[in-house]
Amino acid sequence: MDTPSNTTSLEQLKDAYEEARGKHLKLNMSRGKPAPSQLDLSSALLGAMDSYMTADGTDARNYGILDGIPECRQLFADLLGLNPDRMIIGGNSSLSLMFDIVAALCLFGTGGNRPWQHYRYAGTPVKFLCPSPGYDRHFRICEELGIEMIPIPLNEEGPDMDLVTTLVRQDPLIKGIWCVPLHSNPGGVCYSSRVVEELASMETAARDFRIFWDNAYGIHHIYEEVALKNILDACEKHGHPERTYYFFSTSKITFPGAGVALIASGPGNIKELKGHMSAQIISYDKLNQLRHVRHFKTPENIRAHMAMLADELRPKFDLVLSKLEMGLKGTGFASWSRPKGGYFISLDTRPGCARRTVALAKEAGVVLTDAGATYPYGKDEKDSNIRIAPSYPTLEELDAAMDIFILCIKIAALETNNSK
Repeated sequence: MDTPSNTTSLEQLKDAYEEARGKHLKLNMSRGKPAPSQLDLSSALLGAMDSYMTADGTDARNYGILDGIPECRQLFADLLGLNPDRMIIGGNSSLSLMFDIVAALCLFGTGGNRPWQHYRYAGTPVKFLCPSPGYDRHFRICEELGIEMIPIPLNEEGPDMDLVTTLVRQDPLIKGIWCVPLHSNPGGVCYSSRVVEELASMETAARDFRIFWDNAYGIHHIYEEVALKNILDACEKHGHPERTYYFFSTSKITFPGAGVALIASGPGNIKELKGHMSAQIISYDKLNQLRHVRHFKTPENIRAHMAMLADELRPKFDLVLSKLEMGLKGTGFASWSRPKGGYFISLDTRPGCARRTVALAKEAGVVLTDAGATYPYGKDEKDSNIRIAPSYPTLEELDAAMDIFILCIKIAALETNNSK
């Protein structure tokens, strides 16, 4: 479908929209799912292993080793610059680890401090800072556990640190902050070394303030490799070794439903977490851990695998960005991010147009992430942010979807103009 020009009237745009809707397309771009071609790159993982014994002689088919087999901890420690002795390898989902840890803090507290639920029952729930636009599933954890969320503007270097440092210094009920520090979801923001240092060193009114450092896209470079300062090292240097919980997973590296996730933190936190986990599980899937170690062997092999994944994703990001340039540049109808890596592109329509755009696209067969989902409580005060997830569709499908999406942005913008 040819995208109507930037001077096309609203009536002509709606005619083109009806034509598109008549094609009864079914294109889903609502989540950042790896495409089958990406998953195929990890097919060798599914081959049978000729031995199930770990390096220390443990039979991976049996019970034991709560914190994960040593060679798996070492592999990811070497890849990410972490301490293998301050790490727990979990199941396939880092999100599960995040939920379990926040829930444990609510139930038991940490470091001898009161459980966070105490404040909720007293009528003054604890609060989290939420750099926005951000990851909707982080916000869902807070909603589920009754934690109040405070949106924080996300700038080119990371969260607005003037606001963050002021708030955490003044309010002891602010207990945490969500961070996706590299190629953030959805804007592709990469935290600067200055921001990392400030997060690690800032004064907080809450003794049990915690940074939830979700480094989901830490090695997902598409156009340019970006270095990230080590938050755990920075926290230890500034005398806050327990401040950060660091998360990572292979969900978008190998298989989302059968990957490996990890949590790294200070020694006190790891000891606490192992205590809680020992009541919940005897051991995570050591066979899967061993399978990943045998498949990748070295951090260099993981990086080579990521280069192949980048080659799969780059044409899709190129297509989306070129379509946006051709269809919307100079209109004033939208602006968008140009990420160096990650999985998403963040687009801002004119205020008041995002929900209408997403609804129009859905009617025409293109399903996008709900407008507002990238903000706490689903409330984008400007009603402008939309997350674009290009990974799953084929290039042909993505080309058709972007034509419809751009058409919907224009219709929503012109409708808004006419209503004024």
